[in-house]
Amino acid sequence: MTTIHPGATGTVADQPDQPGNPDRGKGRVLTISTIAFTLMFAVWLMFGVLGIPIRDEFGLTDVQLAWITAVAVLNGAIWRLPAGIIADRYGGRIVFTVMLLLTAVPAYLVSQATSYTVLLFYAFLVGFAGNSFAVGISWVSAWWPRRQQGLALGVFGAGNVGASVTKFIGPALIAAVPAAGLLGGLVPGGWRFVPFLYAVLLLAMAAVAWFVSPRHDRRPGQGRSLGSMLRPLREVRVWRFSLYYVIVFGAYVALAAWLPKYYVDVYGLPLSQAALLTALFIFPASLLRPVGGYLSDRIGARKVMYATFGTMLVASGILMMPYGYIVLQQPGADPRQVMPWNVGVVLFTVLVVIIGCAMGVGKAAVYKHIPEYFPHDVGAVGGLVGSLGALGGFFLPPLFAYATGWSGAPQATFGVLFVTTLIGALWMHGTVVHMLHQASPELANKFEKDQPAADDLSGTQWAEADGGMPGAPIPSHPDRPVATAQKGSDS
Repeated sequence: MTTIHPGATGTVADQPDQPGNPDRGKGRVLTISTIAFTLMFAVWLMFGVLGIPIRDEFGLTDVQLAWITAVAVLNGAIWRLPAGIIADRYGGRIVFTVMLLLTAVPAYLVSQATSYTVLLFYAFLVGFAGNSFAVGISWVSAWWPRRQQGLALGVFGAGNVGASVTKFIGPALIAAVPAAGLLGGLVPGGWRFVPFLYAVLLLAMAAVAWFVSPRHDRRPGQGRSLGSMLRPLREVRVWRFSLYYVIVFGAYVALAAWLPKYYVDVYGLPLSQAALLTALFIFPASLLRPVGGYLSDRIGARKVMYATFGTMLVASGILMMPYGYIVLQQPGADPRQVMPWNVGVVLFTVLVVIIGCAMGVGKAAVYKHIPEYFPHDVGAVGGLVGSLGALGGFFLPPLFAYATGWSGAPQATFGVLFVTTLIGALWMHGTVVHMLHQASPELANKFEKDQPAADDLSGTQWAEADGGMPGAPIPSHPDRPVATAQKGSDS
């Protein structure tokens, strides 16, 4: 028995297999939203590549240049909660179309900037593109059945690969279009051609989103009050999911911006080669998201998160170890150096790619939790989780810099990542243990083989442990949330 919130229109997620609820249109929604999100993500992070020619033209310092990227990332995070709520209420089709149109304006203005101050302001405005993630999550969730939402949201989230789009096409376009521009200057040249081209593509994508996607959109938040849509944000588990997303997405954004500098400073590589090696991290961190969604559908999101955190802890634990050796001092003998340790560029790249793979899988697992626990509030909850996760991409680079400056070791970057991941892993595991003990307190101190295993707990016990109503008919599995829960004890 599935509960549908009063005032909400039925969604595929609420009624996955009913014959009166056809799936026609869901493929178009997923395809259009994924392409649009890839474009918006490319626009959001385009200054990572355009920064060098911008610095040369305006004579900027590294700090000034860093602020251009930072303000774009910031504006791409702070509006995700209201954007998700609005998408739930009015439908993803109209909200995504409007966002594409609104972003095209500052993208064009960036190509016309004549001073650092003006460019900084336009960079902040164009960063609005980053908020499209919350809209797409709401739109896709409303159209896809719950049993397939992990895979669908993973495919949509693979649009993160847009972070690499400008890295590949930007330098070629800058070199191909003369600085004087085309058509008598009507089309700007040099680095300015890239934001101009993005403005044109955003307008074209807005037309596709409006005219090709299904006209009769689904609105899970229609008719609901703002207070009722914000009520789930009181639950602790929402903030825990947000920390998970800081680890798998905020750190992804931070490392995507930080790694080129790390390769140059630590290994002395040219910037072009550093950018290509960074792309090896970006691609799996984006393209493996559908795999994470599929695995979350099949084996449960929490199991995937355990694997994600475990992999990241091992890889970042190796990378954070300072380089050096042990000196053995023996009487009557010269000091002897033993156990030298350093990570070469090949091993470093392999470990970073492993972290990227774990992040790509983990990002999908985090968002698999949301429609399972909050089927009627995906926009609000997904918006908050995405907002705080993206803010991690704003705050982590300064933490990397402070840790490196304090320790004198660039490996401290991965010490920050290790500690952050460890906090998230311990919080998740503590929650699981708490649920197990609540469901069956008589097993708290029994460890012998002949005692009942946790998997033998009844569905009713799991429901009560996770804050649901007694007797809730759910599977006896810790990865299965409670569809009828009133207030979770998940902490």
